[in-house]
Amino acid sequence: MNHEHVLALFDRELRREAAPDGPGAEVERAGDIVRHVGPGHGWNGVLWSDLDADRADAAIAEQVRYFGALGRAFEWKLYGHDGPADLDRRLLAAGFVAEPAETLMVAEAAAVAGEVVLPEGVRLVPVTGPEGVEPAARVHELAFGSGDHIRERLPEQLAAGSVVAVLAMAGDVPVSAARMDLHPGTRFASLWGGGTAPEWRGRGVYRALVAHRAREAVARGYRYLQVDASSQSRPILERLGFAPLTTTTPYLHA
Repeated sequence: MNHEHVLALFDRELRREAAPDGPGAEVERAGDIVRHVGPGHGWNGVLWSDLDADRADAAIAEQVRYFGALGRAFEWKLYGHDGPADLDRRLLAAGFVAEPAETLMVAEAAAVAGEVVLPEGVRLVPVTGPEGVEPAARVHELAFGSGDHIRERLPEQLAAGSVVAVLAMAGDVPVSAARMDLHPGTRFASLWGGGTAPEWRGRGVYRALVAHRAREAVARGYRYLQVDASSQSRPILERLGFAPLTTTTPYLHA
C-alpha cells in the first residue's frame, strides 16, 4: 500500500468531497473550508481546510461566527499534514479546546478479513434494528463512559443503511460492540467503537470484531478500512496490518 497515495485519496474522498453522514445533515463548501452541518444531535464541524498563514485566522473566525449563529458547538478536525504548520496554536488562541490526539490508520480490507476467532462462549450478533441499540449503548458506557451518542445516532444510521453494527455476546450479556460506517461512492469504510467490557479485554474480542467488519467491507466492495486509533488500539491495529498515515486531533468549540 502506497501511504502517500492512500492519504491523498482519503483527503479527497472523505474530506474534500465528503457526503452528509445522515438525514438532515449537509456538507457545505465555503471558500477554503468544507464543513459538515448536522441536526441538533448530529456532528457539526470542519472536515477540510486549505489555508495558509495569511488566511487562517480569518477562516477560523468565520467558522466560529457561522456555527455560533446556528447555536451549535462544533469540532475542527485537524490532521497532522494540514496547513499552516501552526494551525493548532491558532485554533487554541481562538478558544478551541484540544481533545487527545489519535492516529489515522488504514488497511486494505481484504488483507485483514481473516478468520473471526472468538473466545469460548462468545458469539457475534448483528445489530439490525432498535432492539440492538440499547445493548450497544450499554457496552459503550462500560468501555468509554458514555453511550448517549449511540442511542441518538445508531437508529438513524440503521434506518438509512449506512452502518454495519455488531454485538459480541457472552450468553445473554453484551461484552463488546462495534460499527462500520459505509461511505457509498468511495473506497473507504470507517471502523468505530470496538470498546470491550473490562473483564473481557485482552481475550481477542476486539481483533475478532475487526476481522468481522473487514469481511463485511470486502463483501460490499470497499477496498480500504480507516480508523481513528487511540493510543490503546493503535498497537493492536498495527499487529493486524493497519498502517499509520498521520495524526488527527479534534479541536472543540462550545
